Amino acid sequence: MESEAGDHSPAFRSLHGSPGEMKLRKRKSRQDVSAQEKRSRRRGLLGENVYLVLFTIALRIFNCFLVQTSFVPDEYWQSLEVAHRMVFSYGYLTWEWTERLRGYTYPLIFASIYKVLHLLRKDSVQLLIWIPRLGQALLSAVADIRLYSLVKQLENQEVARWVFLCQLCSWFTWYCCTRTLTNTMETALTAVALYYYPLEGSRSMNSVKYSLLVALACVVRPTALIPWVPLLFRHFYQEQRKPRLTLRHFLPVGFITFSLSLIIDRIFFGQWTLVQFNFLKFNVLQNLGTFYGSHPWHWYLSQGFPVVLGTHLPFFIHGCFLAPRRLHILLLTVLWTLLVYSMLGHKEFRFIYPVLPFCMVFCGYSLAHLKAWRKAALSFLLLSNVPLAFYTGLVHQRGTLDVMNHIQKVCPRGPDPALASVFMLMPCHSTPYYSHVHCPLSMRFLQCPPDLTGKTQYLDEADMFYLNPLRWLQQEFHSNASLPTHLVTFNVLEKEINTFLTSGNYERTATFFHTHWPERRTGSHIHVYERRLPGRASTEGTEL
Repeated sequence: MESEAGDHSPAFRSLHGSPGEMKLRKRKSRQDVSAQEKRSRRRGLLGENVYLVLFTIALRIFNCFLVQTSFVPDEYWQSLEVAHRMVFSYGYLTWEWTERLRGYTYPLIFASIYKVLHLLRKDSVQLLIWIPRLGQALLSAVADIRLYSLVKQLENQEVARWVFLCQLCSWFTWYCCTRTLTNTMETALTAVALYYYPLEGSRSMNSVKYSLLVALACVVRPTALIPWVPLLFRHFYQEQRKPRLTLRHFLPVGFITFSLSLIIDRIFFGQWTLVQFNFLKFNVLQNLGTFYGSHPWHWYLSQGFPVVLGTHLPFFIHGCFLAPRRLHILLLTVLWTLLVYSMLGHKEFRFIYPVLPFCMVFCGYSLAHLKAWRKAALSFLLLSNVPLAFYTGLVHQRGTLDVMNHIQKVCPRGPDPALASVFMLMPCHSTPYYSHVHCPLSMRFLQCPPDLTGKTQYLDEADMFYLNPLRWLQQEFHSNASLPTHLVTFNVLEKEINTFLTSGNYERTATFFHTHWPERRTGSHIHVYERRLPGRASTEGTEL
């Protein structure tokens, strides 16, 4: 009797079920499987929705073409200019390369692109300029998607979407993420490495992958290790199998990566060189980077960090109080990075760019919890970031690139190519060089290497020029035969060197807008002067 009663119990009925219920359950299970298959088919590259991936790639390509301004000289002189010389055997290497402070691994990426274009006979100057930047844009898109995927694993899709939105509408990310800067590569590699880092709740952790990406970032820029110090210590402290992590993951990855870097530098320098040590010795141990400017210790806290975050700053602060405890390691990483860089004399906005994706995580948390004010907050972010992104990308400091488009027309094409020559009478490295001209044109600029001998009253060539521009020019060029055919200057010099321009028979042929915020040695416009020679047609310029 008990068995019969038990057979009719609710638990027993639910276990066996009726034939109709079994068919319904099978039908639902088939529907669930088919829905999962559809979702998996929609998942494309990088394990995310294919439409999201395509949107992000398209946005960063759009981003790339809407950044037509210059930021700092390193985006050309430490990457594209070196790559151009590696492939085409002419160009200019700055003093960092003669002192072996930079490695060839990063320029080798662009040199490979240049070599392929050269072999295909497609090495036009425009492709040499844009293909490397498009490649950087694609890598930045991958970093954006990885950041979204990580937050989706740690929290949920809603928070991930807000983090993703904060990342995409950041003016500084828009301004930097498609440039050929080592800081841009460092930031992208750091964001992708964080996706594989063993954060609590992450389902994509992989010690080999993240340590490999960190090692590559350090090869590109040795200071990339700074944000990873607290993260690596945390991983090592929490890892129960420390010998296995060290001997089977960290040491092999580090050895292989830096050995490859060492071999590449051996090939191109012609001798064994540990550029990572030279770089850290110059910039950190000796602190000689202050030759290019120094700032007070609080600069990152009072200016650098607020400017880089922009109007995301209040949301970052709000998000720091809302984020769960397991993400405090990311906040610690940001604070540690600011602290370390604050101890160095030479400071720049781009140095803290690699921790900007970390900050976006906290900004996203803030927006996800702003239920009533979310629409207003979103409008505020977009209205404050989009115009700034367009202004800095299309207007501010664009003259130094526009003038190089003009210099391309000066490239020798006739039977006497030695006639044309260009002298950049500007602060050193103001413009790109042969990577944006791509012809063996005779060019010169004012030199500004730092003093490595310990002289107390050291003045570089650019400093000596700006002390008295007219006298310097008269002493440098004793006869008209030695004068260059073209001069490129900022408009602030026009009155000071007018006597030299008149005596040398120079005539202004083009003017390009540069910035609304000129500095002491720069101006709002750039002038191109051409020397009128008997029997020589002038280069047609464009007035802007």
